[in-house]
Amino acid sequence: MKVQYGDACLSLQQVYEWTRKFMNGINSVTDSPRPGQAHPVVTPEGIAAVEDIVKENRRVTVNL
Repeated sequence: MKVQYGDACLSLQQVYEWTRKFMNGINSVTDSPRPGQAHPVVTPEGIAAVEDIVKENRRVTVNL
């Protein structure tokens, strides 16, 4: 598999870890929310504020 997939191939340790998690009832491979992790909040007011800033200065960039 390593020849076919290169660095995208899972390590044997990761396969063992996922197998253990699936056997314990965890059936998702996505990260769970963690304490202290930022929660993005998008509101119409925030969108309008960013649009106003960009309209004033078109060289401003927005990372979403």
